[in-house]
Amino acid sequence: MELFGFEIQRKNRQVLDKEKAPSFVPPVEDDGTPVIQQTPGFITGAASGQYIDMEGAIKNEADLIRRYREMSLIPECDAAIDDIVNESITGDQEEQVVDINLDKTDLSDNIKKKIREEFEDVITMMHFNQNGHDLFRKWYVDGRIYFHKMVNKDRLKQGIVELRNIDPLKIKKVREVEKEKDARTGMEKIKKVEEFFVFNDKGFDKGGGASGQTLKIAPEAITFVTSGLLDYNKNAVVGYLHKAIKPANQLRMMEDALVIYRITRAPERRIFYIDVGNLPKAKAEQYLADVMTKYRNKLVYNANTGEIKDDRRHMSMLEDFWLPRREGGRGTEISTLPGGQNLSEIEDIQYFQKKLYKSLNVPVSRLESETGFSLGRASEITRDEVKFSKFVDRIRKKFGRVFTDILQTQCVLKGLLSQEEFEDIKEFIQYNFNDDNHFTELKETEVLRERLNTLREIDEYVGKYYSKEFIRKRVLLQSDNDIKDIDKQIEAEKAEEPDEEGDDDNFGLE
Repeated sequence: MELFGFEIQRKNRQVLDKEKAPSFVPPVEDDGTPVIQQTPGFITGAASGQYIDMEGAIKNEADLIRRYREMSLIPECDAAIDDIVNESITGDQEEQVVDINLDKTDLSDNIKKKIREEFEDVITMMHFNQNGHDLFRKWYVDGRIYFHKMVNKDRLKQGIVELRNIDPLKIKKVREVEKEKDARTGMEKIKKVEEFFVFNDKGFDKGGGASGQTLKIAPEAITFVTSGLLDYNKNAVVGYLHKAIKPANQLRMMEDALVIYRITRAPERRIFYIDVGNLPKAKAEQYLADVMTKYRNKLVYNANTGEIKDDRRHMSMLEDFWLPRREGGRGTEISTLPGGQNLSEIEDIQYFQKKLYKSLNVPVSRLESETGFSLGRASEITRDEVKFSKFVDRIRKKFGRVFTDILQTQCVLKGLLSQEEFEDIKEFIQYNFNDDNHFTELKETEVLRERLNTLREIDEYVGKYYSKEFIRKRVLLQSDNDIKDIDKQIEAEKAEEPDEEGDDDNFGLE
């Protein structure tokens, strides 16, 4: 493995394994990495130039991220994002926001202890206990997040010394594929796949006149985690706010239209029908203009200078209507055009607002100010709240890949685990985030209460129809590890404080 330009254990991982069967399809992952087709004999020294010359993908991605950031400033979107971030990242400065869980791995206790210590160092380098909300919000809004893992090339065993967050507009991952023709079939097959990052401090938006030096970076030096959502038409990464773009635009247009309608239709207008007789058209228009000027006196008082001036030259969108009337009509007449009658109707605005809330995956009851906050039984929890709780758990797992990638580099550099060993246990590493969802707490409390009630009802059948082990596993849902840990805890508590009232039947807990 080549790490930060230095060979640690295995050789360049970009080269396809010779034991694998050749393929004509480049590898595709869920990170939306653009693929550069490289012809045989192409020199990779100009990879940066080829990256900048790609059409469409870079500009579209930059515009997409900017659009997400603009959407996050909309009050409705900002309230939904805050609710999601607050639900996902909870805690204060006195407690750690997230802990690592290695129970499902087959590592020794000593290695587990060292990995936990390295995880605490990673959390400290990320300043996650203080800045966890900001980092999670950036990842949620942009749909991707980048970290530069900085190491001392003279002391690789020291591990990562600093982590720096990188603006997604300034960095991009590229997958370069080299093909060769099969001599027998004449079809192209994959010969080599190389992945790397390119960084430009000015960004890659050619439309904005971006310029500057492009730097090629080894993939092991960057932690790159996306939302996992793809636009399958373009194979590009999209964020969680992507499906809210259309409802947000519709809501904005409806609000603007409502404001314009209220301004233009709120006042009443007068309609002047002026009798012009049989005057020619030109003279009739002149006569109508003279009448308008005569009766449309607009005197304006200037509070700064104390002057009064005639402002009759300026027309207003709320001006009266003046219409000529020919001989044979009813003569000069003045009538009134009523103002808007349905100015208080906002059902269409509320419809698009609820549609926007649903697209943001947040229960509408959380965002409506009229809905009060109440604590009830688990049976009273709405389906939207259950879906929202599962959604929060799902995005937590996706964000947890940030910790896994950084922790993997740290463990490999310090020699705790090899690259292959960490790859084997990576899928079994879990992260426990602090929960602040009162509905989740209510559900767990309700389930525990029901289990204890079932336990009381089945007490008389213990030893006759059910064994103690059956009750602990099927009623209390305790695993083998839970049973061992609970038994040890009970024995330790008995050693510290003996039971004076005698031993009761506790379903084999002693």
